[in-house]
Amino acid sequence: MLKHPSRLFYVVLAMGWAFDFLFWKKTPGISFTIFVILCLLTGFALSYGENLRPARTSLVLLIPLAFFVGMTFVRLEPFSLFLSYLLTFCLMTLLTHTFLGGRWFFYGFIDHIWGFLQLSWSALSRSAIYRAQTRPYKDVAVENLGKTATIRQCLLPILRGLALALPVVVIFAALLASADIVFSHRLQSFITLFRIEKLPEYIFRIFYILVVAYLLGGVYLHALLASSDQRLASSGKSLVPRFLGFSEALIVLGCVDLLFAFFVGIQFRYFFGGQTNIAVEGFTYAEYARRGFGELVFVALFSLLLFLGLSIITRRTTTSQSRLFSGLGVTLVLLVAVILASAYQRLLLYEQAYGFTRLRTYTHVFMVWVGVILLVVVMLELTNQLRFITLAGLVSTLGFGISLNLINVDAFIVDQNVVRAVAGEQLDTAYLSTLSFDAVPVLVDLFQKPGLPEDVHTDIGAVLACQTARLESNGKMSWQSFHLARYTAQKLLQAHETELSIYPVKMDHYKLLDINTRGQWRHCWAGGVIE
Repeated sequence: MLKHPSRLFYVVLAMGWAFDFLFWKKTPGISFTIFVILCLLTGFALSYGENLRPARTSLVLLIPLAFFVGMTFVRLEPFSLFLSYLLTFCLMTLLTHTFLGGRWFFYGFIDHIWGFLQLSWSALSRSAIYRAQTRPYKDVAVENLGKTATIRQCLLPILRGLALALPVVVIFAALLASADIVFSHRLQSFITLFRIEKLPEYIFRIFYILVVAYLLGGVYLHALLASSDQRLASSGKSLVPRFLGFSEALIVLGCVDLLFAFFVGIQFRYFFGGQTNIAVEGFTYAEYARRGFGELVFVALFSLLLFLGLSIITRRTTTSQSRLFSGLGVTLVLLVAVILASAYQRLLLYEQAYGFTRLRTYTHVFMVWVGVILLVVVMLELTNQLRFITLAGLVSTLGFGISLNLINVDAFIVDQNVVRAVAGEQLDTAYLSTLSFDAVPVLVDLFQKPGLPEDVHTDIGAVLACQTARLESNGKMSWQSFHLARYTAQKLLQAHETELSIYPVKMDHYKLLDINTRGQWRHCWAGGVIE
């Protein structure tokens, strides 16, 4: 039971109003960062007001949380932005559920799922249950006067006073409006806020403010009252009994190891050996690279899950059995690492032939972190610490999100594709025009770079002109939608407005932006020539 339940009531109402103020009919920008900070500060203030201290290990989660919250204000590339939002939500959930207990690093996969379900149930029900268990709140001001009254009894005089004041204020406002034109105009602007046609909107906004307040109340109550209960499903007896015999598991691992070893031998001869060996079989480099990339990544992931699954369900009664199983498992992981390297090499070849895209860049970074997971699995298996595989997966997921944000995906794509263009390859300006404003600083730097081939310089200028038109088409945004990437792009494009004016951009009758380069009109986004 909280010592000061009335504080929670007022705080969550304020947070509900803040949610409406920051997000209603506004594109998320700095508003998301502000709201997350408000949620965190409010939670810590409530806990310290109740003399509850968060676990130190839970405070560690604030480090990656601060990074991803900041990235929602820095990056506009869609997938990086989505990951930042998603991982912020996941870290906030984990912080709330382990606020007082702090044993999140011992969590298994089932613990994470169960914790999320518990927190969801608390958000939906705990506020109502807690309100039913507490006495009616006391008004602090009335108690200081030595009188006891409920909130309802205190609100009634206020409502009666407002009802009496309203007609008086209306009469005086009408007289003052007749006496002063400026006052009349301002008063009219104020009154328009309460137009009768906006009544449904006001009712809906009040409703969802109360819903947000109710859900946040349940979340805060969970953090303050239930987050110290840290009974873990992954500790103690395994949820799945070890029902598979050692011989059966040994045969499965042995057969898969032999198959993978044969495949790796083929890879060393025909793939790592060079383009000449591939041409003997009648394939071009690009065809060979594209042919099996997805299948190899799937095989790598599925075989890793196979090993982890066998490790959970296989009976090992002697030390020699455990060592033999670990040896075959480590061999499997090492062979998977070679297969993953083959897939990575295929991706490099494909990028050399066709350039970089967002999906290829995501896959590049993803495969690096899959390699990290493979290395960690080997270490955990050799030290008999596979129970920490969920923690390793969590850290790798965070690392994947951090890596994408740090490399700035769209800027990386521009840089790599321009390098290919300088080397004589074609630059896909239509694709570059679709990238987010994260790419603008790199585009501007390349546009100013001396010695750049004239055709590449023209193409980059056309992309910047398209980005300028795109930025202008967004119109003016509220301060809640302010975003650092958009602001930086706007300042850089305005600084080079004169140089970019030679690339005329117009909107056609399909409301698409078209640009004139080298005497031809092209769509900014599709790249097609307009006759």
